[in-house]
Amino acid sequence: MAFDPSDLACMDGKTMASSEAMVPATDEGFLRGDGAFEVIRVYDGRPFALAEHLDRLEVSAAGLLMDPVPRAEFEREAAELLEARGGPAFDGVLRLVLTREGRRMLFTEPLPGRSGAMRLGSVTYAPTRVLDGLKTLSYAANMLAGRLARSRGFDEALLVSPHGRVLEAPTASIFWVDSGGTICTPPLDDHILASITRQRILDLVEVNQCNGTLDDLGSATEVFLASTTREAQPVSAIDDHTFPELGEQTAHVAQELRANIQAELAG
Repeated sequence: MAFDPSDLACMDGKTMASSEAMVPATDEGFLRGDGAFEVIRVYDGRPFALAEHLDRLEVSAAGLLMDPVPRAEFEREAAELLEARGGPAFDGVLRLVLTREGRRMLFTEPLPGRSGAMRLGSVTYAPTRVLDGLKTLSYAANMLAGRLARSRGFDEALLVSPHGRVLEAPTASIFWVDSGGTICTPPLDDHILASITRQRILDLVEVNQCNGTLDDLGSATEVFLASTTREAQPVSAIDDHTFPELGEQTAHVAQELRANIQAELAG
């Protein structure tokens, strides 16, 4: 069977059109969001930090008391799917999904259209403690937060705890530069996701992991988001506070991160 190369998926080892990749309505992943997933950036057909993403998938699956992740199958199928998607011609995203019933799915997707600086609207959010550190399919709260922010005219949400602590965006980590020029980000103890891109930045530049409030970010000189698909993306506003479209520190982090990615891919 011929496939449109822009619409490919792999489900339980079989390549098919994405529109044909389906799970039974009784699958707990569909009914209750009971499963885990990862989103991996693909550069010229090569999945970046695949091992780290699979490590986190294993952590999520173990935390949900699921069966062990079929890691070797994911590795093999990722390579086969990306080759079918165009190999070096494909630049985009690879999504891995594992449901409670053990169904294994891989999808190729285009990069989200997120160019330029982002405007964030704060949304009160209480993290679910039992899911700390787990990247699960139960993402309805994150998606709702984004819709609430967009309904107020912003591009994305900034999740803030009921106690006033800044946490993260629905699909990205948050960083800010304080008045003394120090790059800051919330600690994992604030029940945020252990982002792979966040950790890369911590390894590349000096960052102070500290609690922050909206007032702290309001007095910051720069703010940026970090994620697999964004890399380092500047923030131009949080609620009524505005920031430079691209500050010096943000540009430096973006440059260091991109250089690190290129060096690893070249290696």
